[in-house]
This record gives sequence, structure tokens and C-alpha cells, in this order.
Amino acid sequence: MMIDKYIIYFFSAAMIISALGVVTARNMFHSGLLLGVSLLSVAGIYLLMGAEFLAAVQVLVYIGGILILILFAVMLTHKICDKSIAQTNKQKFWSLAASLAVFAILTASIIKTQFASNTITPRVVSAAEAGLEIFSGNILPFEAVSVLLLAALVGAIMMAGRENEK
Repeated sequence: MMIDKYIIYFFSAAMIISALGVVTARNMFHSGLLLGVSLLSVAGIYLLMGAEFLAAVQVLVYIGGILILILFAVMLTHKICDKSIAQTNKQKFWSLAASLAVFAILTASIIKTQFASNTITPRVVSAAEAGLEIFSGNILPFEAVSVLLLAALVGAIMMAGRENEK
């Protein structure tokens, strides 16, 4: 459909513009909110591609979990936007040069790659089958990530508590 093409363009533009805003915003809270817009745009593209399960996981895990954890860490850290803390990086030139070099290498690799035509019809997998596959064979990495997120949350709370004691 023609309308789907323009919706994908809209989500792609929103994702790219908000991603640029994430790395250029001077306020860390605004940067976190722009990250949420970027992640939500990715979920919208997943929906348009017919991957409802991936869109739901994107919203629940990345926006509902990780982004909220980042925003809480920013809000619990005192004086993060203080005038004495430098809000800019003195290595703008080198980071731009490295980014452009990586972009050039990736673009050249994509252009030179000969993609095979897909003659295999994909098998439709239900969300229940995908969930069983994820949680039956990959339970250890899944639990390791949950423990890591819990440790980061406890660390942020402890750091905020130390600032209040001073």
C-alpha cells in the first residue's frame, strides 16, 4: 500500500531525528525522553512490518523497563545539571570523524553485498511458540539481565541516599 510507505518514512524520520536529539541534547532528562521517542518509533516500524510481538517487547522491555530505569537514575542523581559540571564534550571533532568513518564503512559494505533472493517462504510463528522458545532455552541470559537491572536500580538508590546524607 502507498500509505504504509509514508508511515514508514514518518517513523524512520522520527527515529533518526530523535536519535540525533539524544546525542545533542544538553539536558539529560530531555535526552532520555528523546530516547523514548526513538524506541517508540522502532516499535511503530515493527507494527507496520507485522511483527506485533516484537513491537510489544520493544514497548514493554525497552520503554517500560530500561528507559524508565534511565530516567529514574537521572532524576535521582543530584546536581547532574549543575553549572559546574561540563555539559559538552571537548572531543566533538574526533567523535564526528569516528562516526563518519563507521558510517562510510557500513554503507560501503551494504552497497558491495550481494543479497540472495529469498525463495523460502517464512513460517508463521505464534507469540506462544516464540515465548516458549525464548524462556525454555535462554532462561539463564534472561535472568542475568534481570539481575543486572536490579543491581543498577539498587546502586542508583544507594547513590541517591549518600547524597542526601551529606
